[in-house]
Amino acid sequence: MNNPPASYQRYQRQTILPGFGIAGQYKLLSASVLVIGAGGLGCPVIQYLAAAGVGKIGIADYDTVSLTNLHRQVLYTMDDIGKPKASVAAQRLQALNPENNYQVFDEAVTPASIIHIIKDFDVIVDGTDNFATRYLINDACVLMDKPLVFGAVSRFEGQVTVFNVPSGLQGESIHYRDLFPHPPQDGEVMNCAESGVLGVLPAIIGSLMANEVIKLLAGLGKPLSGTLLSYNALTNDMMQWKLQKHSESNKLVPPTVSALRQKDYAWECGIQSNDLEIDTADLDVLLMAGNVALIDVREMHETPVLRGWEHRQIPLGTLMQDEMDFTSAHIVFICQSGKRSLTAANWAKEKCKDKKFYSLRGGVEGLKA
Repeated sequence: MNNPPASYQRYQRQTILPGFGIAGQYKLLSASVLVIGAGGLGCPVIQYLAAAGVGKIGIADYDTVSLTNLHRQVLYTMDDIGKPKASVAAQRLQALNPENNYQVFDEAVTPASIIHIIKDFDVIVDGTDNFATRYLINDACVLMDKPLVFGAVSRFEGQVTVFNVPSGLQGESIHYRDLFPHPPQDGEVMNCAESGVLGVLPAIIGSLMANEVIKLLAGLGKPLSGTLLSYNALTNDMMQWKLQKHSESNKLVPPTVSALRQKDYAWECGIQSNDLEIDTADLDVLLMAGNVALIDVREMHETPVLRGWEHRQIPLGTLMQDEMDFTSAHIVFICQSGKRSLTAANWAKEKCKDKKFYSLRGGVEGLKA
């Protein structure tokens, strides 16, 4: 430690723990962790890792702070709106614990960049909220043999597990493709912007993720490798599920770094081209021209209610089971964030060639902004 007296006081409450001690603290100080995603899950992870004394913490996020983040991403304030999350987070962590080294990756994690980003870190943490990035992170960690701590939240429930760490009698390493061999198509599973999330839930799950990282680094306890922990915030029920190796999972991972860099993860996850997206200005032009139908593809219970425009409400699942019966020449789909509406527009485009279909970019959330 650079300053033994100050460091001793900072970490004294954990160095006196049986089985942890000074040796455990030195393991943290000499370790490096990369957290991908400085949002709802990433914020508590990086805060607790910084406080615990993890020597090098990488923060990868190219998003900016928005007002909708603040009910759960309590690392940020109103003054941070519009600023890069990764840079703001690093500044806050520096104030919390200046003894650590913080590395900012204010860029998108892509097949071309991910190997360079993760290569110098001991443990990787996935705090992202989209499937294409999750599969990319998983595959890169498998290829580079990096332990991966994973978490996810939706509405009132969350999950935590540890991938790519041997467990069980056979010493098999479970990874994300063992749990989900084949990605859901874009729009099939709603993200937090569409389904909502209880603000305190990411803090609970993120803290559990940080705990798994510390256990891995310090050699404590039993990590959640090969086990998925599920938590329900409404009932406080916690359940653990044993994960098994899927027979095809390793075949689905690109065999080399070169193959990973060439893989189209957006295509694999069914993310469609955005050439059908329009913004509110385009919609206003269409509405003034007339012969336009506006279709809300959210579920009937979703809020806020769309007001001010004449529209029909047809949930996406219902829409894709029915025959097309639109009489207007131009059909604009809208949902909470723009994902399901884009799925609807791409689906309708294939079903009906004589009409024009669009998705309102940003959805209802964009209208509110």
